[in-house]
Amino acid sequence: MSDDHVEAFLVEADERIAELNESLLSFEADPGDRESIDAVFRTAHTLKGNFAAMGFEEQSRLAHALEDLLDELRGERLDPSPEVMDLAFQGVDGIEASVRAIESGGEAVPIEPTVAAIRATLDGDTGLVSDPELEPSERADARALFEACGDDESVFEAAVVPREGAMASVESMLAAESIAAAFDRVAFKCESDDLSGPFSAWIVATGIGEIEAAIDEIGRIESVTVERSEPPAEDGNTTGRTDSTGDSTGIRTVRVDVDQLDELHGLVEQLVTSRIELRRAAETGGGSMADAIDELDTICATIQSVVTDVRLIPLETVASRLPRLVRDLAHQEGKAIEFSMTGEGVELDRTILSQLGDPLMHVLRNAVDHGIEPPEERVRAGKSETGTIELRARRERDHAIVEVEDDGRGLDRGTIEAKAIETGVATAAELAEYSSEAVYELLFHPGFSTAEEITEVSGRGVGMDVVHSTVEALDGRIDVESEPGEGTLVRLCLPVTVATVTVLFVAVGEESYGIPIRAVDEIGRADGIRTINGEDVIEHDGEIYPVIELRETLDVEGTDPGEMLVRVRRTERAVALRCDDVCRQEEVLVKPLDGDLGSTAGVGGTAVLGDGETVPILDVRGL
Repeated sequence: MSDDHVEAFLVEADERIAELNESLLSFEADPGDRESIDAVFRTAHTLKGNFAAMGFEEQSRLAHALEDLLDELRGERLDPSPEVMDLAFQGVDGIEASVRAIESGGEAVPIEPTVAAIRATLDGDTGLVSDPELEPSERADARALFEACGDDESVFEAAVVPREGAMASVESMLAAESIAAAFDRVAFKCESDDLSGPFSAWIVATGIGEIEAAIDEIGRIESVTVERSEPPAEDGNTTGRTDSTGDSTGIRTVRVDVDQLDELHGLVEQLVTSRIELRRAAETGGGSMADAIDELDTICATIQSVVTDVRLIPLETVASRLPRLVRDLAHQEGKAIEFSMTGEGVELDRTILSQLGDPLMHVLRNAVDHGIEPPEERVRAGKSETGTIELRARRERDHAIVEVEDDGRGLDRGTIEAKAIETGVATAAELAEYSSEAVYELLFHPGFSTAEEITEVSGRGVGMDVVHSTVEALDGRIDVESEPGEGTLVRLCLPVTVATVTVLFVAVGEESYGIPIRAVDEIGRADGIRTINGEDVIEHDGEIYPVIELRETLDVEGTDPGEMLVRVRRTERAVALRCDDVCRQEEVLVKPLDGDLGSTAGVGGTAVLGDGETVPILDVRGL
């Protein structure tokens, strides 16, 4: 099959997966919603056919099993219990993982455990094994395994197929006992009550290799597939992945209006004509060259405007998966949460939208884990058992405002200050001068977390730091408002398009760097620098500004101190940047850094100049 066919299949599969999640969530919220269950059934049926048409038979088999499960729900022959709904979402996750494997060309995702679980449910058997011959430790509830994990351990699910033969049930039992003997913490699940035939074992270990090595020594097993497991819900079934949002690979396609294509086609024709006229004017030396250049400028500006509009994509492209994320996290945390979204139609540039998924995911994780209280705590506080989280988006001139607000416990200033002092982020004397907003900004400090313990959801202090750095790299800003006991609001303000920015270019050694002119307050010679407590500073209007030597900070060769100072606006950061020379101002198109480069401290993006040179654009807050 051609690459074009595969690409078209992947694009449609992504759309269908989003539809599956959306319709399943609607049906779970309202089992009487016949339209939702009909829609999700049709989507699963379409996916089954698409997989089969592309030759992906195993994936088609998974979609077929999910289709049968949904058909039973649609016909009201199966109760939409939490266990059944978890299994349906697990099937969707298996389909999505299979699509990602096809996209990357990697190893096929094991689907047999999910297919077997669905078929077992359809046959009316879903329980955890409780065979009386197994020791209690071997029959441990799978939920307890996650609580028993050490810092370097995880829970893995091994799908085991024992040897066939006349004594199949004995082989299965002996295989299970051998696994239980090899590992201290194990839980089992299978389709039958007596552990005969294929079964799954949840195992606490440091890695897949440790499990595979131990099972290789057990001679009673035909095959085994091991993969990392997610924490199970209260009913014992494993939940779906909790990182199903975000699109780190970027958005692959955009939908373009036919009228926009026609307009672009006409502009290209004008561009060709203008090029011919310009060349003729240059060859003849006639006075029409200036007119040709003016016309070329007009055409280029119009093309830029049209292409900018073409690149605009609605927020729902990345936000459509967020309801599923909140649902899974709430289930995992044992919390009741009502999640709503408005303004999903607000459009942003493809580059900006591609990098917005992870920040939104981290903000929602914090809202679920830190913001919304457990039901019993909410009742004691006089609140409804069910918490609310709202995601709202709106357009304000050339910016998009995205807000996430919860009605949870809010931020506790005392807790944040205590953690700041404990970790050395700020002193008690400094904190006494901070406004509440300044205290809340400490949450964006790398590694800062107020969580009492590390969980699967949060507590490692890496979430809000990512949000802050990503938003600033996109030339946006983030604000936090909170009222103790009432909730928290996180507001992201982002440019709608990747716009041109006026930049001041400075020389550091043999290198050139750009500083956004909006961040510059004053330019002057490096006079008046003095040293206080071993730190170079300057004084301006009674305020002290630390001096950052760009040659040292950017690790540029050379030893001579810079002769020029660029003082940064105090609203951006109260510092002065020392460089060798200040060159010029120029309007450029700044492109945010992608992938691993996106976390480069002090660099907010790059600009390609007219001569082809690529110049780093400095992020004055991150230097």
